Amino acid sequence: MAAAWASRPASAEAVVTHLLRLLWFVTVTTGPWTAVAAGDEETFKCEDLKVGQYICKDPQINDATQEPVNCTNYTAHVQCFPAPNITCKDFSGNETHFTGNEVGFLRPISCRNVNGYSYKVAVALSLFLGWLGADRFYLGYPALGLLKFCTVGFCGIGSLIDFILISMQIVGPSDGTSYIIDYYGTRLTRLSITNETFRKTQLYP
Repeated sequence: MAAAWASRPASAEAVVTHLLRLLWFVTVTTGPWTAVAAGDEETFKCEDLKVGQYICKDPQINDATQEPVNCTNYTAHVQCFPAPNITCKDFSGNETHFTGNEVGFLRPISCRNVNGYSYKVAVALSLFLGWLGADRFYLGYPALGLLKFCTVGFCGIGSLIDFILISMQIVGPSDGTSYIIDYYGTRLTRLSITNETFRKTQLYP
């Protein structure tokens, strides 16, 4: 009877030992396969990094146009640097392990097309010489400028309206370009809604 009781702990210990061996065997045999499977996965592009995993430089601004120097078709690009110890494919398609000093990708930013028309000059002309039509002449509207000149700014009413429209950047250059405004200055952005605008579902309590 005593021998039976003594064999039970031994058998339980043998079972635990067997389970540990089995677990070790599974870990060893599946470890390399798991590594191979992970190695077979395609490395993601640096453009797919999440916020906080990279930092982008500020664009280099052209003093004359107050727009990024590489602005083309309303788009410019800035250099972005992935954080240290991140591996991803750079803009050339090469898999790179970054240290924080290498360029990983170029992020597009919006820019504007300008053609020499200064916002400050337009507002100043509209404020002080608007009754002579100088603002409209400057922006490329000679007919309206001549009409304002002959009517003394439509008796002052037209000058006031033009000053408000130019100040709010509703009236711009006649060639469709944008005003030259300090890049980090006050700019108005017009928001519009189209059929492609994302509409968030309204939840009512």
